[in-house]
Amino acid sequence: MSSYDLMLRNGIVVTADAELQADVGVVGDMITTVAPRLAGDARQTIDADGCYILPGFVDPHVHLSLPNGQGLTSSDDFESGTIAAACGGTTTIIDFTTQRRGISLSQAVAERRAQADGRAVIDYALHLTVTDANPQTLADLRTLAQHGYPSLKLYMTYESVMVRDDDILRILDVAADCGVLALVHAEHHDIVTYLQHKLIADGHRDPGAHALSRPTWVEAEAVGRAIALARATGAPLYIVHVSCAEAVGHIRRARGDGQAVYAETCPHYLLLSDEEYSRPGFEATKYVMTPPLRPSGNQSALWDALTDGTLDVVATDHCPWMYATQKIVGRDDFRRIPGGIAGVETRGVLLYSEGVVKRQLSLRRLVALLSTNPARLFGLYPRKGTIAAGSDADIVIFDSRRSWTISNRLLHQHVDYTVFEGWPVVGYPLLTISRGQIVAHDGQFVGRRGHGQFIARQR
Repeated sequence: MSSYDLMLRNGIVVTADAELQADVGVVGDMITTVAPRLAGDARQTIDADGCYILPGFVDPHVHLSLPNGQGLTSSDDFESGTIAAACGGTTTIIDFTTQRRGISLSQAVAERRAQADGRAVIDYALHLTVTDANPQTLADLRTLAQHGYPSLKLYMTYESVMVRDDDILRILDVAADCGVLALVHAEHHDIVTYLQHKLIADGHRDPGAHALSRPTWVEAEAVGRAIALARATGAPLYIVHVSCAEAVGHIRRARGDGQAVYAETCPHYLLLSDEEYSRPGFEATKYVMTPPLRPSGNQSALWDALTDGTLDVVATDHCPWMYATQKIVGRDDFRRIPGGIAGVETRGVLLYSEGVVKRQLSLRRLVALLSTNPARLFGLYPRKGTIAAGSDADIVIFDSRRSWTISNRLLHQHVDYTVFEGWPVVGYPLLTISRGQIVAHDGQFVGRRGHGQFIARQR
């Protein structure tokens, strides 16, 4: 009888706390042993010589099958999006409910679960998108927090989903009381709307006007205000997709004052600038996301914040739209361009190549940003986010030596372009293992539809 179902040999195991030459033994869906040299045999043995053995990546910010209010839905569903994630080394995603006004949070959860269950190929969880601070919503928030949904999302902009400051205070007060972490999309809605109308009146309808309508200080103001609202209630706060130096400054000061403020950024803010909006014709629409790409100089501030711990997570805000058939609806009015890009498949390799190889980001910090920190912040740790006995066997065998060039034809995201087309990188997720099952191998999906499970998270 075999001692293990799966054994990984000769690799370098990297966690947020340590690097060691070790073997990893798996029984069923769980890691049972991590040791310098395992005794016994296994049904399947994989030689990871020369590779890193990393915890499966956790992406806490994706939007699969997201309706945008214009009759369009983001182009990756829970099957195609999780296949892409798996091929990129991600073994757990956290998506969002979509609480339309007039329906309960509980109904929104049931609808979202119906879209994902039986389709996801890796494990998933859900944040609660709160759009209405009525008594039923607040009661549901308390109940759902006890049943595996210990995080919520608040939008400070977008008319159909935004929540005003007085309601944010009521929601944060309940969140603080029941152990729920609030994520906030921070932009000053009224200023954005004013600038949009002004740009349109002046004849600016092109994609580049999107960035002009959402300057860095519009984000920074809302980040500072969200921090103040959280401080008033004592609620912990998580700022999503931080894109600029001014926002980083607010977060750094709040943390210096002892406030529980956490934050993420995304690869596109680390690596791209607003120069992309100068592309000819309609091509600039490929780079329309919210917040927009920022002027050069902000990127170095974000890298510094990743290194010094001001930023805790690199997520993707994965929200793809077809360039040819969906982005095109904004050809004559930048306000109608669906905002968002694909990124769930390229996050790990970009952070390794641009961070570890080029900027001396440590391997332990890489693991913290991609796996351990999101798992800890969102109630998945230690089941997810580390390689240790008792953790789920969510593992990436990462080849640090392979050089290749990102191209959309090599990716599995259901979209007709990538903003990183032609980008040279070093490093490759050679093998992705989800709960003991190989789901991706050498750039090909080898798992099965429905393997992914809903993960009820701890508060």
